[in-house]
Amino acid sequence: MIKESLVKTLSDQVNAEYYSAYLYLAMSAHADRAGFKGIANWLFVQAREEMAHGTHMYQHILERGGTPVFADIKVPPASFGNIKEVFEKVLSHERMVTERIHKIATLAQQEQDHATYAFITWYVNEQVEEEVAAEELVAKASLVADNPGLLYNLDTALAARTFIDPFAGNAG
Repeated sequence: MIKESLVKTLSDQVNAEYYSAYLYLAMSAHADRAGFKGIANWLFVQAREEMAHGTHMYQHILERGGTPVFADIKVPPASFGNIKEVFEKVLSHERMVTERIHKIATLAQQEQDHATYAFITWYVNEQVEEEVAAEELVAKASLVADNPGLLYNLDTALAARTFIDPFAGNAG
């Protein structure tokens, strides 16, 4: 049975994951309206990943005998600036998510909940990948600046991203 402290913390993270999805959907719409369909696609795929993360955490709570606690999901901003600023906001957001995941891992250790610690370790590693990807996008956006040809190439490259459910085939 999962302890209530972890149910609360994981439930808060479920909410944060769904907010992340809303944020990335808002960023995707922003990029789409600016004519960057490939960047919009990359952000849309990111939103789908965040929804999968939230659902995965929700399932973990249930599997461990807890009852998820839901909260309002705040409304994300509607405007994000230029493409470099969008990716800087992605990086900043992912760094915040990393801090939250680390706090869950620490709490799981303190509560001696080895199952939840093993579960959250996947997210610790995932956040390393998320931050690296965001850092690379900030660097690329910095290099292309406002060069239309280079922005077109970046947009085209990001259009190739597809969603792969990281939990497909897993029971939970």
